[in-house]
Amino acid sequence: MSSAQDLPPSGIPIFTTLAAYREWRHRAFREGKSVGFVATMGALHEGHLSLVKRSLQSNDLTVLSIFVNPAQFAPHEDLATYPRTLPHDLELLNALSLPHPTTEDPARVRKPSAVFAPTVLEMYPSGITQDVAEQKGTFVEVKGYGHQMEGRSRPTFFRGVATVVTKLFNAIQPDHTYFGQKDIQQALLLKRMVKDLLMAYPSPDRLHIVPTMRDPTDGLALSSRNAYLSPSDRRVAPTLYAALNAAKSAWESGASKDESIRTAVDVVEKARQEAKSGYGEVDVQLDYVEMNDSDTFEVLEGGLKSTDVNPAHPVILSGAMWVGRTRLIDNVLLGDVGKVIEL
Repeated sequence: MSSAQDLPPSGIPIFTTLAAYREWRHRAFREGKSVGFVATMGALHEGHLSLVKRSLQSNDLTVLSIFVNPAQFAPHEDLATYPRTLPHDLELLNALSLPHPTTEDPARVRKPSAVFAPTVLEMYPSGITQDVAEQKGTFVEVKGYGHQMEGRSRPTFFRGVATVVTKLFNAIQPDHTYFGQKDIQQALLLKRMVKDLLMAYPSPDRLHIVPTMRDPTDGLALSSRNAYLSPSDRRVAPTLYAALNAAKSAWESGASKDESIRTAVDVVEKARQEAKSGYGEVDVQLDYVEMNDSDTFEVLEGGLKSTDVNPAHPVILSGAMWVGRTRLIDNVLLGDVGKVIEL
């Protein structure tokens, strides 16, 4: 996406500069039209499209960003190989439409209104490197909430996410924005960030968290990184979700937090042994399985049971697992799910 000349044809306007997008956004302000927003790194799948559909249902206009953010990749991570599929992404978006909610006229539909696909220089005018120690410019950090869960394995990840999403919110100025439950810590952290920074576009109550989209056959959470999975890897990949559901069943049956976690670990270990000798000798490694408070992200004490937990603060049961060279994440919510996501 180095220039407009490099862009594939699209029936949806594509903006690569902030100035061009803001001219479009100012027109929407003048016309009194609401703008919904979905932030992505491209390589779109049905999970992304479910977020776009939520926006189409509730907003006059829907904007989607496609930007692979260097600041959220550590130097050893997969920035260079992250899937970039802009022509296919645009095909999916151009084919997407929903009936207009205020009329039964089949000719009136809502379609994605614009794509913001900036260059790295447009998003990081001071330049950017993956080495945090060498970075220059302004960055955003949500203190005290990014070192648990995913933050333990990826210590600079949320700094990069908070920074780029702040930039995107300032650029897009969305009335509503939509994030998926699969990245639950990210979504909740961003909701807190919006509140702490007194943002109006969007306000905290207009940052919506939507349930994870899954493969209907085996429950694997849809992810752009699933494209990395070999056929043998793909057979093993649903193990993480199966392990989390086993832990959830144990927890809801009265097991302690530690006992429930052990149930999940046992499921992964069994799959690891099976994959080692079959499935093309796939290497499976568990990164973590943990239970955290959905408000503070603090780790639950090992002896706690479901009856000991405040129902006002649902528990996040999350995990990460390596399948071959692909790192998968997933989560399920325990307790009053509706306090966290919009069903």
